[in-house]
This record gives sequence, structure tokens and C-alpha cells, in this order.
Amino acid sequence: MAFQWNNGLCPSAVEAIGQTPLVELSRLVAHAGLSGRILAKVEYLNPGLSKKDRVARQMIEDAEGQGLLRPRQTVVELTSGNTGTGLAILCAVKGYHFVAVMSAGNSVERVRMMAALGAEVILVDQAKPARAGEVSGADLRLVEQEAHRITLERGAFRADQFLLEGNFRAHYLHTGPEILAQAGCVIDGFCDFVGSGGSFAGCSAAFKERNPATFCCLVEPERAAILAGQPVTRPQHPIQGGGYSMARLAALQAHPPDAYLQVSGQEAARAAQDLARLEGLFAGYSSGANLAAAKEMLATTHPGATLVVLLNDSGLKYLSTDLWPTRLGCETFFLDSPSI
Repeated sequence: MAFQWNNGLCPSAVEAIGQTPLVELSRLVAHAGLSGRILAKVEYLNPGLSKKDRVARQMIEDAEGQGLLRPRQTVVELTSGNTGTGLAILCAVKGYHFVAVMSAGNSVERVRMMAALGAEVILVDQAKPARAGEVSGADLRLVEQEAHRITLERGAFRADQFLLEGNFRAHYLHTGPEILAQAGCVIDGFCDFVGSGGSFAGCSAAFKERNPATFCCLVEPERAAILAGQPVTRPQHPIQGGGYSMARLAALQAHPPDAYLQVSGQEAARAAQDLARLEGLFAGYSSGANLAAAKEMLATTHPGATLVVLLNDSGLKYLSTDLWPTRLGCETFFLDSPSI
């Protein structure tokens, strides 16, 4: 099912998903002393504050159209929080009970948001050694085992973002074409931090249909770049939502990248902080990873190019993490007047 976007009055939050703005990051590029352009798709302006709202909608509505999801059936999925939030929105509107299975290492904001939207959230203890805010492939395997068990136990529909084609279709049918329509120019390259691989594969396929020369670069955490064929020496890292040492992702098999780039947690954090300070856009770790990769491309292989990135989720989902220290080099003033 390829759903239509609503440009008028929305009958529910579901129809408010998509048609997010594309913003040129000219101040950030100039501050870095680079030539070229970075265009950012502000996906955190979806109702669930991330790009995964699109995936949740496509998977649920595809399943409904194919008769795989029964009325009032329970829906289960493992999540780092973003897909779970999107599914919580879809299930709240459509009347399904949603169970989000999540590693205890993910940020608490995500847990609270899903619970507020009516989801049943099951937290799975991390593998040892563990550090809050840093989720490893071993942690995700424990979450997968629990999600599989609950799906069987409850006779649920598994909204499997790693396997269902709806993940790819959401971005191939919608995100990519939206960007092409909004950009109004040739897109030379695309950088995307990979979690389940749907946004990379879907957008890449849409871009390459328009211009086969579009250079599509897959972004992974430094020292956890198994998709690039590198040994994993730091399975725990702060860039939540990806880098889980999963060597096979269904969406990438038919849409392999042109290149791989690795970004450290520190580089991702610095880029996200610069984005907020210079462009007024408040995004999370993986968005920072995308920006850091795009800046690297402009500085090395693609000077003067026009590159596209996704701002995957909101910085509000990371207030309890190290991404936003209490002081970022700016003074904070407190006004005493109660009239202000």
C-alpha cells in the first residue's frame, strides 16, 4: 500500500506524518570553512519526533492491506525508541495494543514517551559489561530474543523493521521523492547513519533512479563498523539506533552503498551541538553522525558538492545523555522579574 499524504486538515496524527521541511545548512558549512551545500531533511518534525514514524505507518498499513494484521491484535517490535514511538502513535490511533521491547541502555526519554502514548514498554537488561546510554549488538540480541518470545506468547503481529519491506518502502516512496521535489537541484551525494538500513536503501534507490551518479555513503560508528567489514573493537557507543554489529540487513542487500564512513561519538556530538548553535535545529546523535560524515565528504572527496542528510530524531530524546552537557560554552542568565 502506498498511502497518500494529507495537505489539509488531518483526521488523525497518522496523516500528519511526512512532508517534513528540507533546510540548507549554510551557516554550518561556512563555519567549517567548506565549499558546497548540505541540505537537511528535518525528520524530527514528524509527530513522534523521528523519521521512524514513516516506517511505522508503512509497516502497519501494508500489513492491514495484506491481511496480516487483525483488528485489535497486539503489535510487538524491538526498538531503540524511535520505531517504538511511531508504532505507539499508529496503534493508539488504530486501536492496537503495542508492546515495545527495548534495551535498558537506551535513554529514559524514549521509554517515557512510548508509555505516554499507551505502549507497554518492556526493558531488557544489558549484557555485561554495560553502560547506560551505550547499546551494543549483544544488548540488541537479548532484546530480539525477548521480542520473539513475546510475539509467540501473545499471538502478536511482529512489526519487524529489520525484515519487513515497509521499512524500505516508506523512504523509497516518500522520503526520497520529497527531498528530490524540495531540493530543486541535482543531489550529488547522500550520507546516512544506518540502523535497520531502510532510510539509506529507500532514499538511495529514489535518488539513483533520478541520477545514477548520486554518491550514497553509509555511516557507522567508529570501531563498530561491521557493515564496512571492519573488526568491532568498541561495541558500546553513544550513537543510539545503529552500529549494532548486524552483518546482514535486508534493506541493504539489493541497495549496497557506494562507500562507508565511520564517525566517533565525539564527532557526532560536536556536529549536533554545532547544528543547534549555528542553525537552530535541535537533533540527536545519529543526526550529528550524518552531519559529521557530510562535512568529511565536503572536506575530502566531494568539495563543492550538494549533499543531503536526514535529521533523524529530536535532541529532546537525549536530554539525559552526555549529548547535552549543562554548559556548552554559552552563559545562562536567570531573570528575577516574575513579569517576564
